[in-house]
Amino acid sequence: MKGNSTSIVRNVVRVFALCFGLTLSVAAAPLPAEAVAVVDRLHAALLEVMQKAGTLGYPGRYEKLDPLIRKSFDFGTIAQIVVGRFWKELSDAQRQSFIDTFTKLSTATYAARFDDFGNEQFRHVAGEKLKKDRILVKTELVKSNGEAVRLDYVLQTKSDEWLIVNVIADGVSDLSLKRADYTSVLKSKGFDDLITDLNDKIAKYGAEE
Repeated sequence: MKGNSTSIVRNVVRVFALCFGLTLSVAAAPLPAEAVAVVDRLHAALLEVMQKAGTLGYPGRYEKLDPLIRKSFDFGTIAQIVVGRFWKELSDAQRQSFIDTFTKLSTATYAARFDDFGNEQFRHVAGEKLKKDRILVKTELVKSNGEAVRLDYVLQTKSDEWLIVNVIADGVSDLSLKRADYTSVLKSKGFDDLITDLNDKIAKYGAEE
């Protein structure tokens, strides 16, 4: 079972890479300052809530991060990717319901995971221009012991604005994992159960602290 799951995820990663041009980068060139600023603002906000984690608590971290996350990510595009072929089968109301719920889950995930500060720092590593007006901003979250977690961001332009469409942590695409998970639920249980699962995760994050 473990081998089959790993195979599925790897196949999804390959499909995602082809769709987003991750294997077809061009020669290194200066990245748009506006795009890098999106990542910098997100990192600054994460460091702030980590430093004030105890004072803010989960509700305060959620409230602090929510507007910036909504502004930084292209949740419309992300929703279509993680739902995959099922997107065309959803009604307009279902699509909006999924986008709204997924957006809340994204904020809840950040608020729950960035709940402590141990002198971590973010730093830029490099960047690449990808095909179809997309770029890759490579960064690291450096822990106090020097250990680094690689965080790469794929951004694309939408209405002349740069927005994040994927986060790749240590080589693992967040969207690829979610697509494998969500499409499995849609296939076996249906849309309503997927929304219930996501809301349960949101509620669990809020109850953990």
